[in-house]
Amino acid sequence: MSEDVRLVAWVRGRVQGVGFRWFTRAKALELGGLSGFALNLGDGRVQVVAEGPRERCEGLLAWLLGDDTPGRVDGVTEIWDTPRGGYDGFAIR
Repeated sequence: MSEDVRLVAWVRGRVQGVGFRWFTRAKALELGGLSGFALNLGDGRVQVVAEGPRERCEGLLAWLLGDDTPGRVDGVTEIWDTPRGGYDGFAIR
């Protein structure tokens, strides 16, 4: 059985105005078992918070770091933590 974790990732690059949050939500739903959100930040980054099984959070992070995202990802900073809960599905904020 996989442990549940919390992934918080800050994605840098050309990631606003290109559907990045929508595609992030779609990927989270495709992976299944994840809750959280994707949020545009005022400095041009997108913050992604995902909670769920570790391997699915790792899958979302691998997608964020990969070449299949919209726009252009220049880098991702992530932290791992214990889940806090309180999310109803995966939202775009």
